[in-house]
Amino acid sequence: MDQTTLPVLERIAAALERLSPPAPSLAGLEQADAFIWHPGLGRLTPVAHVAHVEMGLLQGIDRQRQMLLDNTLHFAHGLPANNAMLWGARGMGKSSLVKAAHAQANLEGDRPAAPGKGRLVLVEIQREDLSTLPDLLALLRESPRRFIVFCDDLSFEREDADYKALKSVLDGGIAGRPHNVLFYATSNRRHLMPREMIENESSTAINTSEATEEKVSLSDRFGLWIGFHNCAQDTFMDMVRAYAKERSLPIGDADLVRRANAWSLSRGGRSGRVAFQFIEDLSAELSARP
Repeated sequence: MDQTTLPVLERIAAALERLSPPAPSLAGLEQADAFIWHPGLGRLTPVAHVAHVEMGLLQGIDRQRQMLLDNTLHFAHGLPANNAMLWGARGMGKSSLVKAAHAQANLEGDRPAAPGKGRLVLVEIQREDLSTLPDLLALLRESPRRFIVFCDDLSFEREDADYKALKSVLDGGIAGRPHNVLFYATSNRRHLMPREMIENESSTAINTSEATEEKVSLSDRFGLWIGFHNCAQDTFMDMVRAYAKERSLPIGDADLVRRANAWSLSRGGRSGRVAFQFIEDLSAELSARP
């Protein structure tokens, strides 16, 4: 080989190596108990502080709260547990409940475990990264820690590659789901796909029941299926009172109720999210008073 071309080839090889994606790594897993999966970087980015609501402040979802908490604690202590789908009304605490259950499982007595020492690790994966879920699970399988992989606001507009990847992962394949990983997801849709898509598929299929079953089969693969419903007036006020008490806001109950009702009317609905937003606004207003 011409000695003048060797340095050029070496530079080209080095440039190509820099362009190739890094090998997935669990480096830094001992730093925290929550991470975000970045497939482009091939690593988990630690989250020092998870923005979560205290479990006791989640009002109006007592049954849902107990179901998910029991499942999470079972898994944290090495017992059998199910993948979980939280579906239903917007703003009713689905993602807040997942984060609160994770925090509860990592308590030591009444205090959070030291960073990196919790029983459970929460790993958030974005909807658009679901095709890399098999790579993530293969990586987590190597760790002695226990993981909840969490996808917020999960839905599909069509049966795309991400749909098939998730379906395969939940089935487990021949390797089976890693014993140290659960998958939690939230969605506003009961079956993860638009109703009209399911209906259109049924109307054009030769066997309509088989077509419908195929479209809803993904949600059936979640062992725990927890529904969240629209908020009643008394439940909404329980939420508002709980937040106001937690912040020790200097306001009478009658005034609190009147202003919360006015706020919910201006927003066109009631939910835990609306209650929290009202309290945020009210806290700022009361703090600004001389």
